[in-house]
Amino acid sequence: MGCLGRTPEAEVVVTTKYQEQNIPIQERPKAVQFPPVDWFVITEENLEEKIAEINSKTGNVVVFAITPKGYENLALGIAELRRYVKDQQAIIAYYEEAITPAEPMGDSSSSNNQ
Repeated sequence: MGCLGRTPEAEVVVTTKYQEQNIPIQERPKAVQFPPVDWFVITEENLEEKIAEINSKTGNVVVFAITPKGYENLALGIAELRRYVKDQQAIIAYYEEAITPAEPMGDSSSSNNQ
């Protein structure tokens, strides 16, 4: 009999509330601009001519040498760097898309019927 006088407990209602992430998308960095580089191919046959040409353009001569295999490795390294940057861009695009709010279902279906 003691239980009959108590007021019944309120019904517990469980609801799920989805909260959109509010992460601002940052501006992409400025593109890389490489300044021009003058390349000279120097061989035993044109050594004196190219040294005179470089000296007339700059007033001093500095020669950097690289073997054909070294040049190939340099090209492969630059290609690997480009691949890495593209992979990073894909990862950034994935996360930007993940946090971009989706269009409500009603908006897109009503425009398709017209």
